[in-house]
Amino acid sequence: MSAPPARTLADLDGDVLAHCAGYLGARDVASLALACRPLRAAAYSDAVWYRLFRDQWPFEKVPCRALGLRELYIRRHTEVHQMKYDDPLSAIYYLNPAETTPSHLMLDGYSIWLCQGPVAKKLSVDGPDAEVVETHRNHGARITCMRLFSLVDTPLFRSDTQKDERALITSSTDRTIRLCWKGHSRCYKGHSAPVTALADKLLVDSESKVLASGGEDCTIRLWSMGTRAKNHPLIATFHGHEKALSFLSVARHKSSLLVSCSKDSKVKVWDTVAPSSGSSSCVGSAHINSSSPPVAMKCHESLCYIATGSEVTAIDLRTMKKASVLALEDHKILSCQMLPSEWLICTGIKDKALLWDIRKGQELPNTVAELQSDGPVTLLHLDPYKVVTGVPSDGQVHVWETRTGELLNTLSCGEPARMGGRSTVSAMAVDGCRIAMAGSSPEGSVLHYRDFVKSSAPVSLPGKEVSRFWRPHNDDSEGEDYY
Repeated sequence: MSAPPARTLADLDGDVLAHCAGYLGARDVASLALACRPLRAAAYSDAVWYRLFRDQWPFEKVPCRALGLRELYIRRHTEVHQMKYDDPLSAIYYLNPAETTPSHLMLDGYSIWLCQGPVAKKLSVDGPDAEVVETHRNHGARITCMRLFSLVDTPLFRSDTQKDERALITSSTDRTIRLCWKGHSRCYKGHSAPVTALADKLLVDSESKVLASGGEDCTIRLWSMGTRAKNHPLIATFHGHEKALSFLSVARHKSSLLVSCSKDSKVKVWDTVAPSSGSSSCVGSAHINSSSPPVAMKCHESLCYIATGSEVTAIDLRTMKKASVLALEDHKILSCQMLPSEWLICTGIKDKALLWDIRKGQELPNTVAELQSDGPVTLLHLDPYKVVTGVPSDGQVHVWETRTGELLNTLSCGEPARMGGRSTVSAMAVDGCRIAMAGSSPEGSVLHYRDFVKSSAPVSLPGKEVSRFWRPHNDDSEGEDYY
C-alpha cells in the first residue's frame, strides 16, 4: 500500500494558516510572507496585523477603512522610529554637579550606561523616573571606551538564568580593562600606556570568545574570555603600528580577522586564529593619506569604511585596495556614521550634516540631503528611518528623515519649560524609537531619556501642517470609526 502524499503548510486552509500566524511576532510574520503565495496571503491578513497592532499599541485607537491593517502597522512603526511625536515617555535624571559631564552613553533595553570620568553607571528607566542601579568605580582614571557583550561569552557567566544578561567592558587611561556585571569585576592588565580602543565585537576562538584592545603603546592585545584563562587571560600581543590605536573592528566576512586603525590612518588586518607575538599575524595593511586622525571606522561584509580628514575611504579587506573614496573637498569631517547595507553615509561638518548615497557619483552636489545646523555637528546617529544630529553648544538635537532630509523633530537636553539659560549636549545614544541625551542645563548636569513607542500626539513644527491621522486618545472626532 502506497504512503499518502506528503502535506505541507501550503496545503492548509487559509483561515488555519492565518490562525497559526497569529502566534508569531511581526518579524516572523514578515519572514513567513516571503515563503510562498499561500503563506503570504495568510501573513498579510487583517486579523494577523490587527493582533500585532493591539499587542504593540494596546491603548491606541485603530481607525477603520483608513488603510489595510498591515500598512497601518508599518506606518505607525515608521513614525514611532522617526520620533515624530510631541508626547514621548520622558525621564530626567539630574547628575551630581561635583562629577564630570558624561562622555559616553549606551542604551541597553530599559537601561542606560554612562561614563563620568573614571566612573561607569547603569540607570534603569523602566518606570516614571530614572534611577541608578549599578555604579562601578574600578578605574583610577578616565574611561576611554565602553562595550556591552553577552554575559554568556564572558567568564562571569554561571547559569542559564543569566543568558539574557549583558556585561560591561571598559578601557581607561589607567592602562587597564575592566569587565563588570552586578557588583562583580575582573581586571585585565598588560598595556604599558593608556588603553584607547576596544573591538566592537568579540573574536571567535576554538574554545571561547576573545576581546581585542589597543592602546597608546601602539600594541594590540588579545584577551581570552574563557574561564580556563582566569589567571592568564592575555593570549597574544600584536606589534606593527607606529601610533596609538584609534579603532578596532572584527571583519564581517570572517570572524577571526581583526581590523585596526591607528591615529596616523594606517589600517592593518590581523589573523587571530593562530596568534603569535610580533607582526607575523598581520595579513594585510593599507595607508590612507591624511594629516588628520580617523574619525570613524565600520566593517561591512568584506569592506572597511574609514572616515578621516575630508574623505571616507572604503578598503576591500581581501586585497587591501581602495574600493571607493567619498571626497568632501575642503570640508573636514567631524563625525561620521555609515549604513552600508542601505548604501548610506552621513558626515558631520562645521555647519551641517551631509547625507550621501554611495552608489551615486561622489561629488558634493550629489548628496542625498544637506541637514543644516547652527554649529559643528560632532554628535551623529544614522539608521534606516532617521538621522539625528547634535551640536554640543546648542543643547538640542535634530531628527531628520533619512530618505528626504526633512526635519521631523527637535529635542532639548533639559526640560523645555526651563530652557531660559544656556544648555549643552555632551553625549547622545539612540536605539530605535528611544534616545538618551546627556549635558548641562541651568539646573546642572542632566540626563534626558525619551521613549516614543507609546506616543500619540504628532509633532508640530513651524510652517509644517501636522497630519491628524494619529489622534490623541481624548480626541474623539465626529464621523471617525474605530475598531
